[in-house]
Amino acid sequence: MGHLVVQTVVRSDRPAHTIALAESLGVVLAPGDTVLLSGPVGAGKSLFCRALIQARQAAVGRALEDVPSPSYTLVQTYDVGPVEIWHADLYRLGDPSEVTELGLDEAMDRAIVLIEWADRLGRAAPARALHLDIAVDPVKPDRRHLTAKAKGPGWAAALGALTQQTCALHDFLADSAWADAQVAPLAGDASARRYFRLKEKQLGSAVVMDAADGDVGPFVEMTDRLRGWGLSAPEILAADPVAGFLLLEDLGDAQFARVAPQDPDIEHQLYACATDLLAHLHGLPRTADGLPPYDQATTLRESRLAVEWYHPAATGETIKAQASDTFDTLIDTACAVVQGPVVCVLRDYHAENLIWLPDRDGLARCGLLDYQDALAGHPAYDLVSLLEDARRDTSDVLRQTMIARYLTARGADPVAFRAAYATFGAQRNLKILGLFTRLWLRDGKPQYLDLLPRVWDHLQRDLRAPHLTDLRNWVADNLPAPTPQILARIKAAK
Repeated sequence: MGHLVVQTVVRSDRPAHTIALAESLGVVLAPGDTVLLSGPVGAGKSLFCRALIQARQAAVGRALEDVPSPSYTLVQTYDVGPVEIWHADLYRLGDPSEVTELGLDEAMDRAIVLIEWADRLGRAAPARALHLDIAVDPVKPDRRHLTAKAKGPGWAAALGALTQQTCALHDFLADSAWADAQVAPLAGDASARRYFRLKEKQLGSAVVMDAADGDVGPFVEMTDRLRGWGLSAPEILAADPVAGFLLLEDLGDAQFARVAPQDPDIEHQLYACATDLLAHLHGLPRTADGLPPYDQATTLRESRLAVEWYHPAATGETIKAQASDTFDTLIDTACAVVQGPVVCVLRDYHAENLIWLPDRDGLARCGLLDYQDALAGHPAYDLVSLLEDARRDTSDVLRQTMIARYLTARGADPVAFRAAYATFGAQRNLKILGLFTRLWLRDGKPQYLDLLPRVWDHLQRDLRAPHLTDLRNWVADNLPAPTPQILARIKAAK
């Protein structure tokens, strides 16, 4: 049997919830995924499979087929785009050996396979599968309790689809014009937030932010501010702050990170627009009013992620108290001497959070995302975030051109600003070293480890500033570079 990865239980209060759960699961399953369904007659196994198959058909633009229960044929197949779905009902299976005759064993390797009455498989059950039991509530006949057990690797997306929040999302949309929209997950970020794209024939598309574990208030407040300043933050179409849902204008998929690699000329245009936006924002009066301060306590807490997460994972040792205290002093000293105006700092101002909107004019061509954690801080921080991107390479020519562009637009002291840029660059990249390590060790997100070498290169460049010599020496003595060997050690630390 496969290793039991995780178990989750979801309550479905009505058939519409069961359908919503099935649709959510259907769009994330991949070839080679097998779902084994169990539960008494009338529990809703066939309802679940029907909704799942039709959701997959809708996602690839296929006409919805009738999906009968294969009680007598035992197996029914559906061609859904590049993948085939096999739907089996084994209630009438005479012997587990018939699984091979039906072709189910081979289908499990290449198709999406849904099997009702999966207990009939016996020893023929696959080692890697999602076991889904649908139980009828003994008191409320329309209520179901769905228990999902994932065995084997690769089920994170499936389990993420089978949550109570999926039912809440259905309820959020049910009374709106988007009730019949197709719902598809979008790539998330480093936070626990989830995003979904809605497509509706008459309305077009929109995006749902699911911040069930957080507060949507800061996002709403910053959206109002940014739109009030004439910038392209997405319009908020509807909100349920209690459930943690926001329905947002869909700014599209033209992230700077996708558009910029197409042409060096367009890359310059994108970054010039983003730089000009910062210069404009920093010239507006009182943009930082009411925002929490990006103070020394915050910069130190963030920087210490490198000490608390990256250092022990990369070295296999706990940092000595004296070295830790010295680090704190160096960070505090470096940040304390930085002088400059206090502005609205968006913090995650980089190529994956900026959307190119060429049909708009001027600065409105730069769409903004992920700004809910804005603070009141130094103007250099967001320019560092833009030009020292953890996720994509930027050339020295591009970086220097945009820094000069910003200095000209703002009339800032170039010596003081470049010193602040290096300081906040070092602080930010130390934070990211620890943050990306934590995303793997604590949150199970390994993809961020591959970005550490680029972050390290940014850090080393920032530490060349003469006023950061002592911090550069501390890093050299205490933090090893993320070489392939060190990355392997970090991966093994989990």
